Amino acid sequence: MKHPRPPFEIPRRASLAATTAAAIRQGIAAGCWRDYLPTERRLEEMFQVSRPTLRVALHLLAAEQLVEIRPGQGTRLRHRQAQPARERNRLVVLISHQPVPELGVTYDGVSEMRTHLAKQGFDTATLLCRTTGPAAQRLVANYLRRNRVFCSVLLSVSEHIQRWFSTRGLPALVIGSCHPHVKLPSLDFDNRLICRHAAGVFLRRGHRRLALIVPDSGLAGDLVSEQGFLAAITDHRGRPRAEGRIVHHDGTAANLIARLDALLRSASPPTALLIANIEEVFIVLMHLIRRGLAVPDSVSFIARDHHRIFDTVVPAVAHYRPKAGAFEHRLSRLMLQMVGQGYLKPEPTLIVPSFVAGGTIQTLA
Repeated sequence: MKHPRPPFEIPRRASLAATTAAAIRQGIAAGCWRDYLPTERRLEEMFQVSRPTLRVALHLLAAEQLVEIRPGQGTRLRHRQAQPARERNRLVVLISHQPVPELGVTYDGVSEMRTHLAKQGFDTATLLCRTTGPAAQRLVANYLRRNRVFCSVLLSVSEHIQRWFSTRGLPALVIGSCHPHVKLPSLDFDNRLICRHAAGVFLRRGHRRLALIVPDSGLAGDLVSEQGFLAAITDHRGRPRAEGRIVHHDGTAANLIARLDALLRSASPPTALLIANIEEVFIVLMHLIRRGLAVPDSVSFIARDHHRIFDTVVPAVAHYRPKAGAFEHRLSRLMLQMVGQGYLKPEPTLIVPSFVAGGTIQTLA
């Protein structure tokens, strides 16, 4: 005897494929993708599911006529009514601890990125976030709540902000390095490798008393610079013992000069300086001249970062110079991937610049 079918659906435990379909459906409704979904490999990474589970989810969405599966061509979106939501959600916010024009080489990259985003119909805005800790998190949260932000660009922000975006799974690209345990895509110069190489250059030139001058910023790029510098000292085996010191300052010229004076008055002043930021190079150089110390006869130095003027002064400043346009092009490419797919794999993209020897390094006997 057959029992009549009840006028309701028996509750069932949701399958992984069903929850994956629901997550993709939410992304479509939010306007995360334009005409096609990302590739199957990208979707697997985004939702942490296997290929068979993903394909079942896509067929569920195809049955709802949300998508059209085209073998060999991708998965096409069919519901055009989702597009107006996307049109209201085409803002990319740049979150920075300082005004963007003061960011050196990063400024050129950001300008080019903004041009490419504008061609894709995206607006950009800047949120200046000088605070740290919970106050910074509240500032960012309030901004994102008031504005329909598609994704964010984090320009050398604090660890608190990076962790806030990482733990919430919000789409963001870090310009700079990520702190440990932060899972976000990032773009930076390989500062660890640069500073390790720079210390090695000094050591091969006979210097045994080295110092890295770096702001006490707490930024990941400066922290890995310290690690690379000290690693070169530690690994300098088979040669006379070397000493490497980290000299922190608070970012002001007065404090930098005070720390430099204390360093030069110490019992064993350094013969070689590795200087982290561009602005510090000129402050240090002018102060050395004021003290009657010639470069490189009295003190040698290398700049970690690049500035166009380094090639025009005499002697030319030893520094690390990236290939022309490398940073700008890589940044624009990553952001176009971000806005096109709504996702970037949370891994670092590191640019390795070339060393320019310059004339600021003296070889000791």
